Amino acid sequence: MMQHLDASQFITDQHFSADVVIIGSGAGGGIAAEQLSAAGFKVLLLEEGAYYTREQFKMEERWAYPNLYQEGAARKTKDQAIGILQGRTVGGSTTVNWTTSIRTPQQTLDYWQDQFGLNFVAENDLTAYFQLAEERLNIKQWSVAPNANNAKLQYGCEQLGWQYTVIKRNVTHCANLGYCGMGCPIDAKQSMLVSTIPAALKKGATLISRLSVRKLQWQDNQILRLEAVPVDEHFQPTASLKVTISAKHYIVAAGAIGSPALLLRSKVPNPSGRLGKHTYLHPTVISGAVFAEDINGHAGAPQSIYSDQFVWPTDSKQPGYKLEVPPIHPVLMASKLIGVGDQHAQLMKSFNQLQVTIALIRDGFHPESQGGQVVLDQDQQPVLDYPITDYIWQGMRQALLSMAELQFAAGAKQILPIHHDAKLYQNWPEAKAAIEQLSMTALRQTVVSAHVMGGCNMSATADKGVVNANGRHHQLTNLSVFDGSILPTSLGANPQLTIYALVWKNCQQLIKELSHELQPV
Repeated sequence: MMQHLDASQFITDQHFSADVVIIGSGAGGGIAAEQLSAAGFKVLLLEEGAYYTREQFKMEERWAYPNLYQEGAARKTKDQAIGILQGRTVGGSTTVNWTTSIRTPQQTLDYWQDQFGLNFVAENDLTAYFQLAEERLNIKQWSVAPNANNAKLQYGCEQLGWQYTVIKRNVTHCANLGYCGMGCPIDAKQSMLVSTIPAALKKGATLISRLSVRKLQWQDNQILRLEAVPVDEHFQPTASLKVTISAKHYIVAAGAIGSPALLLRSKVPNPSGRLGKHTYLHPTVISGAVFAEDINGHAGAPQSIYSDQFVWPTDSKQPGYKLEVPPIHPVLMASKLIGVGDQHAQLMKSFNQLQVTIALIRDGFHPESQGGQVVLDQDQQPVLDYPITDYIWQGMRQALLSMAELQFAAGAKQILPIHHDAKLYQNWPEAKAAIEQLSMTALRQTVVSAHVMGGCNMSATADKGVVNANGRHHQLTNLSVFDGSILPTSLGANPQLTIYALVWKNCQQLIKELSHELQPV
């Protein structure tokens, strides 16, 4: 029998118990819920956000951002210099992401083996788990022609002789609407919301939404219980109610900001000193272009083409970056375009003719590229401190140059690097000269990211990480972390498929171990 409880409706203190409690319902939590429920364990799946379904997905930014995203889609780093898009709803970021599904690059896996002793060969090979996730979520190469926004990226690559690839997407019977970031109104996107979570509920799992987990109580090497509070539509405590949950095993899957924050609040053992540290984004810079013809970047699959031309430069000391495009919706675009008043209004008049390319910087593979740190503010809420080093700024400048060159090669009339000191440039030589002189500093150069990784990194030995290669905590025996926070670096690729495969593998190992440690109810 399906069961969902809305914690905001509780009127008295509550206590629950389970074999396994999973904190977070995104890519990691969703996969884990289905696997463990199918194995016969009593599972509680907890989510701070609300439980919305396609009936509520209005294809309107004004509804989606405050209801489906962390901090109303306005989350920023400590210095306000980087905007971060993360989901906060049942299904997590899988409910609002743009469906791009890419396997972990082999270069990334090789680096993890060299630096962290993580061996993904033989029985740890992820290939079978990529295949399982791809089959479960219908991840296939997009067979429909790209929309004009993506087609310009493809054409620019063709003109310059750069590599590009057609993206694989986790969709079924997709209508090519283009509103993936606002929740799919026809359930075509195979997010956790419509795939693994319903399957887990059918197997007997219970979902509790609008419940914010505040602390894990532990003693010696065991977690005893967790403490949580119901929250309202503004994610504020509904009353002085308390919810406690006891379980035999605890899985933290609250995302790469939320998971480190929970463990920091709980003051769990941290002998490596890495908890919350080495948290990575794909710091992303943006380049706009005005074309003579309509682009209508709001319509059609948001991402269907990407280029890895610059992800793994021949000189390994150089920063790498991936080229993609975002969907172009009015609020999202207006909040990123530079200028005010007439200048901004004039740019928005060209909305239908705008093409936008983004460059995602690969972070974590160089001594001067070590990401940021999750810290707690005075209210014990997480803040990501993410200083950008000269090395990363260098990569960003090079990325702006590459994008401008590509957009002019694709036929742009003008290009506009999204930088507060930039302007519309009429040709490639003018743009190149100007970009080379831009001040690459925080709050002058616009930086965003929708990918957060690390902060609870996995490692073969306890001195180099928070969890082992199977996601189990190095010190607390009944704690696992199953989300993007266990990644030791950024990926150089969109992370959802990596998380699906890793968690699928780790779940299979956990099921074996729990079968010996406890009997399913």
